[in-house]
Amino acid sequence: MKIVDVNAFYAPQGGGVRTYVERKLLAARQTGHDLTVIAPGENDRIEERGAGTRIRWIAAPAFPLDRKYRYFDDAARLHAALDEERPDLVEASSPWRSARFVADWPGAAPRALIMHADPLSAYAYRWFGRVASRPTIDRYFNAYWRHLLALDRRFDLIVSASQGLSQRLSDGGLGHVTTIPMGVEPGQFSSALRDPALRATLLAECGLSPGGLLLIGLGRLAAEKRWPLVIEAAMAAGCRAEIGLILIGEGNDAPRLGRLVGENPHVKLTGAIRDRALLARILASGDALIHGCEAETFCIAAAEARASGLPLIVPDQGGAADQATGPYDRRYRAASAKHAARCILELSALPRGAASSGPQRLMDSHFAELFAAYEAAALRRLAA
Repeated sequence: MKIVDVNAFYAPQGGGVRTYVERKLLAARQTGHDLTVIAPGENDRIEERGAGTRIRWIAAPAFPLDRKYRYFDDAARLHAALDEERPDLVEASSPWRSARFVADWPGAAPRALIMHADPLSAYAYRWFGRVASRPTIDRYFNAYWRHLLALDRRFDLIVSASQGLSQRLSDGGLGHVTTIPMGVEPGQFSSALRDPALRATLLAECGLSPGGLLLIGLGRLAAEKRWPLVIEAAMAAGCRAEIGLILIGEGNDAPRLGRLVGENPHVKLTGAIRDRALLARILASGDALIHGCEAETFCIAAAEARASGLPLIVPDQGGAADQATGPYDRRYRAASAKHAARCILELSALPRGAASSGPQRLMDSHFAELFAAYEAAALRRLAA
């Protein structure tokens, strides 16, 4: 079938969504689907990816808060591109403006919305969670729920990768929600890549001996990721045990995090690591992954760490919590640096190399289920 993904979050220097889209393009080629990703870019151009897959860039302005990203600002131009593509199904990958543009397109193809973002958890619950309950916050942000309900009426599928997010959407009145968990790249991450020499080198860079606990943080350096909480927890635990933290990523919060770390030798900010093989070796050579964000819709970083054999230290809400099912994994109270530090100390008392357990879901399984759901939606539309 011909699928068009209108993806406002895709950017060459992006993070988890870029990884997801690259794997989707490969999955489409392998399964014989025709896939066009329409993304906002610097100029109009088509980037062929081979065997019926491509990225169609539409010139769009830079996003003011993060200039690596751009945003769709012209519904007519997007609708013209969809008219030219003539898709069997259109996917929107953001619940904001682009989803409304896709909903307003007059074409006959069915529509799916992928919830790559959870704005209430990322912003409203984070900002006001200390002074109000979630039901109270939901009432104050009723306009956003009305927006989602309007999209639900116009989309055939609302796809969530997290059971917790799916339940919240369904409880909010959405009727077209389906849960299709994501996964990790096959053959990329493995505990067999653990390298004691690399681990010792990373600990030495943190000023620690091989007996220390090596924590890995991985993700975009943005406010909703709560890296200050992670750094605070690691520093607090480091007052009672040898704790090193390697934080891998880039983003607008990098200067603030650098100031927070200051002269502390036990926390290192590395910037982004784009060499996936090197990243896999680093993950496998750590002692645990620590994450701060309770707003993840799946948390690819946690899934990749779990596939690398690492125990997880994650908040007890959001997609990251779904990954923490192993005997050595720890869930701390979301937004609590004190409780996160306690979990770090609990893990530091265990033998190094205590591995995560359980079967690993592959991204290929996600796309097989997703494409099957799209085919079913197209058939239902034809039969209607």
